[in-house]
Amino acid sequence: MMGLWLAGQPLVLASRSASRRAVLAGAAIPVEVLPADVDERAIEARAGTKSPSDIALLLARAKAGAVSAKLPGRLVLGADQTLALGDRLFAKPADLAAARDQLKDLRGRTHALHSAVVLVRDGAVLFEHCETARLSMREFSDRFLESYIETVGLAVTASVGGYQVEGAGIQLFERIDGDHFTILGLPLLPLLHHLRRERCLAD
Repeated sequence: MMGLWLAGQPLVLASRSASRRAVLAGAAIPVEVLPADVDERAIEARAGTKSPSDIALLLARAKAGAVSAKLPGRLVLGADQTLALGDRLFAKPADLAAARDQLKDLRGRTHALHSAVVLVRDGAVLFEHCETARLSMREFSDRFLESYIETVGLAVTASVGGYQVEGAGIQLFERIDGDHFTILGLPLLPLLHHLRRERCLAD
C-alpha cells in the first residue's frame, strides 16, 4: 500500500525546533532532523535594512544551504521565524530576565511573526515562502506575568517573544490574526502544495 510520502528518503529538517518537527510528523511527512550550524546574529547583522520577512528567508535559506552541502541529493527544509514590533526585531531571550523584559515590551501591543520556509536540494533553492501573522497581547498585570513565568519556567526562553501559543502562552493574547502553522514557525499549506508539485506527496 502506497503512503502519502512518495520520496525515497525522509525530508531533512535543518532545525532543532520540536514544534516544526511535530507539524511535519502530524502531516504524515517522515522527517530526519539535522540542525544547521549557522551564526544567526551575524546573518541578521549583514542583512542591514532588509525587512523582517526578508531576514526570516535569509536565515531559512542559510540553514537549508548549510545542511544541503553535507547531504548530496537530499531534500532539505530550512525554516526560521522573526518577531518584529514595528521596526524592532526580537531574538530569543537569553534568560528569564530577558524574557520578562520582552513580554513587558510586547504587552498591550500587536507584533508580527514572519515565518519562512526554504526547500533546497544540492544547494539549489527549489521553493521559498514567507507568511506573516499578527498577534495582539492583552494588558496583563505584573502579577500575572510573574505567575506565567513561574508556570512555564525555562520554556519561556525557548521561543522568541517568550511564549508558545500551543501551551500556556495562549493566555497572553487577546487577538491572533494569521494561520496557526505560521505562528508555530512553519507555513504548512504552501509547503505541502509545493511538495505535491515536486511529486514528493500523493496528489
